Amino acid sequence: MISIVLIGTGNVATQLFDTFLNYKQLNVLQVFGRTDTSLAYFNSKTATTKHYNQLLKADVYIITVSDDAISNVVNNLLHLNGLVVHTAGSVSLEALSPLKNKGVFYPLQTFTKGKKLDFKTIPICLETQNKKDYSTLKIIAETISDVVYNINTEQRKSLHLAAIFVNNFTNYMYTIGNEICEENNIPFDILTPLIQETALKINTLSPNAAQTGPARRNDIQTMQTHLEQLRSKDNQKIYKLLSESIQKKYKNL
Repeated sequence: MISIVLIGTGNVATQLFDTFLNYKQLNVLQVFGRTDTSLAYFNSKTATTKHYNQLLKADVYIITVSDDAISNVVNNLLHLNGLVVHTAGSVSLEALSPLKNKGVFYPLQTFTKGKKLDFKTIPICLETQNKKDYSTLKIIAETISDVVYNINTEQRKSLHLAAIFVNNFTNYMYTIGNEICEENNIPFDILTPLIQETALKINTLSPNAAQTGPARRNDIQTMQTHLEQLRSKDNQKIYKLLSESIQKKYKNL
């Protein structure tokens, strides 16, 4: 059995906590949080604390705080002997350099409050400084997920950047699309099959091969009509920038 302490109480911590509880070989000894309110969800299920000097002895300590708070947390964990890992995609392993045993346990997924996830399908990217620590993290990862990768810091940073484009930026496009629908009294649900088909398409085609639309076929008249329809200057700039980028990409194809 691997003993675990979670440091943080946000979406990632909650999802990991609920998932770990499903496996007898993973024992969440304690959750650290800054306030009684943030710890309320965990109080009835495991030990909790608001003080670093009260952290229990564990095999692995998983930091699940925001990226810019990691360094501050690390400075309060120098007394620990267990393996300390963070869950951030864009933060290097060296961010934990003051610690004796360190690693990264990065679940590549978007975490939204109240939205339960099946970790079996979530890729988990691991990095450590030594084989023993990697073996420990691999046991945890393979217990909860069927998709585990050995990814170094530079690869993980690039992966996180790619994820911003395919997830965060894409979702913002949904937001713009939703606003256009609302402005014209159209239910956004009409677009759901299109969104799903676009996502499913890359299971059999490369994103490059799957590209369609007026910019892909260099339909200048349609693109000009769209620009005139857009009420927001910012959305016009986004449409124009993306269209020009697609045109450039497929100019000679």
